[in-house]
Amino acid sequence: MTETTKIRVQLNGKNREISDSHTVRTLLEELELHPGMVVVELNREILERDSYADVGVADGDTLELVHFVGGG
Repeated sequence: MTETTKIRVQLNGKNREISDSHTVRTLLEELELHPGMVVVELNREILERDSYADVGVADGDTLELVHFVGGG
């Protein structure tokens, strides 16, 4: 069994421990958020949706997730 290292990030203003192997996309999947319905700001920079799978999440990162909800 492999041991997963944890890192600390700030997610929407709250400290959180996550696996150190996450990309932005895999983090969204773990949080059960559809990547097409979320805007991600990583360390004060808004990411392009098509880069979510390529951008790793590192110890100390700050993420803000804005989830769009439909309705009327």
